[in-house]
Amino acid sequence: MEVTRLFDLLEYRKQTQPDRAVFVAKYDGEWRSIFIDEYIEVVNNLSFALLELGLQREDKVAVISSNCPEWNYLDMAVQQIGCVLVPIYPTISADDYHFILENAEVKLVFLENIDLLRKIKDIVPSLPLVKGIYSFKASDTLHETLSTLSLQGGTLNELIETGKAHPAPDSVRQLRDAIKPRDVATMIYTSGTTGFPKGVMLCHENILTCVNGVKMTPKPYFTRAMSFLPLCHIYERMMNYLYQFMGYEIYYAESIAKVVDNLKYAKPYMMTAVPRFIEKMYDGIFRSGQKLTGFKKKLFFKALDHAMAYDLDGTTFWYNCRRKLYDKLVYGKIRDNFGGCLEMFVSGGSAIQPRLAKFFTCIGMDIYEGYGLTETSPVIAVSSALPHGRKLGTAGLPLPGIEVKVLPETREIVCRGSNVMLGYYKSPELTAEVIDADGWLHTGDTGAFEPEGQLRITGRTKTMFKTSMGKYVNPEVLEEKFKESPFVLDMMVVGENQKFAAALVLPDFDFLKEWQERHGIHCETREEMVNDKRTLERYQRVIDKYNVFFGSTEQIKRYKVINDTWTEANGCMTPTLKIKRKVIEERCKTEIESLFK
Repeated sequence: MEVTRLFDLLEYRKQTQPDRAVFVAKYDGEWRSIFIDEYIEVVNNLSFALLELGLQREDKVAVISSNCPEWNYLDMAVQQIGCVLVPIYPTISADDYHFILENAEVKLVFLENIDLLRKIKDIVPSLPLVKGIYSFKASDTLHETLSTLSLQGGTLNELIETGKAHPAPDSVRQLRDAIKPRDVATMIYTSGTTGFPKGVMLCHENILTCVNGVKMTPKPYFTRAMSFLPLCHIYERMMNYLYQFMGYEIYYAESIAKVVDNLKYAKPYMMTAVPRFIEKMYDGIFRSGQKLTGFKKKLFFKALDHAMAYDLDGTTFWYNCRRKLYDKLVYGKIRDNFGGCLEMFVSGGSAIQPRLAKFFTCIGMDIYEGYGLTETSPVIAVSSALPHGRKLGTAGLPLPGIEVKVLPETREIVCRGSNVMLGYYKSPELTAEVIDADGWLHTGDTGAFEPEGQLRITGRTKTMFKTSMGKYVNPEVLEEKFKESPFVLDMMVVGENQKFAAALVLPDFDFLKEWQERHGIHCETREEMVNDKRTLERYQRVIDKYNVFFGSTEQIKRYKVINDTWTEANGCMTPTLKIKRKVIEERCKTEIESLFK
């Protein structure tokens, strides 16, 4: 059968792979497999229940939860009756919750647990359109809390029982048959790095364009995937649809902290990741080598250096001989620590350091880079096994059937095709700012095409700044280069309208502590760590080392190593782990001002 709407994946999976689990997740400490028949039954009962609650076509339903099978049940149940799912990150502020729920005109809210209900209960009374709240997990205080809010609701299981008691297969069938590929399937509010979130309207065709465009990337024998990036983000969500389409078992990690442990159990063939996560994986591998001694340590780091010299376009006979030796002695053991079967990362969110792409590809855990936006559902270009489909340091080739070009004057990447959003909800003016009269979506990213056609991302038009000397600086390029150092966890380059570029440097405190201990430096606090004289001398060598890669007008002239933490929880990073420059500028205002005194 042809899949033209996202919920068609249910019947397609039943026809093509009925005997393999769709989801595997942990419940009460035990892994449980969910197969397609159970998936379809739960989805239909939820659809019946939603109709019984009075939901109408195009009504909005919000979900605030981490990844789990229940997320998918709700997604499909909402879609197949013509309603619109509005996923919301569990970590945003109360003000953002209020804005999204009000702007989207949400009727029902589904939460993972009672803790999330506590986060929104104070704003619900000021949202008259919200008629009910349901929780995926039961709680002794759930119904009491809902009663104080004068709202209907309960648990997801209770709602499923409502559906069983009020079956309406004919109504669901009629609604499902009336849904067209260009109908809105979901509204995703972009986290953004500044300003209020915008509701990106994506239709079934938008997302399925990307599913069909990337399905050639996985290898034919793959059967298992790990999911840990938020399903609230279109990147992971689209890949989950791909996994369902390809017939994979999707293992949901318990948390980001337990991903490595879960990999050992699940033994997936592929997973999505963002560069920051891959950087942390490499740092963990590096630190494990430092704990070795003697010949084993020397061999380990020789193997790491060898992997960093890998060339995707071809390596010599002697290089390959050494690679096979290192694979037996070192690389295979590294792979075993991640389950032993993991052969592919699909990396998105931002550019990954070429050295890391070389390293993981050499040791047998290939990195396939992709690029796109929420507004493009999300893929514009992705690495693949096609001729010239993969080149390290690039995002690969544009999706088939998608037009992509780089504007000659600004070098901005623009895109046109069936992956481009329908628009921003209730914001025609904002839509017109990014989609021009000819249908080209302006990404705000700068780039260039390689001779073979791969797209290389070079920065953001909005993050570039000009010094008082009239020279442009692309901060993201500098930041990614300096983050190659294990001493640098994160960095933000500043200097707009100043005489030079400067930077805030956030240490990898775990690595720094180990380094200080090896050099006999004893610090009690992180504040002492970043102010130690010998430590600052070491950071100066880091700055000097990487400055040589840039012209004199781009080089970091001053910097400050700071004791701070930039996370999604404190608002300094987006859910895809990109820094929010405006937030950090305000948070570190004093430190930034001191750089230019």
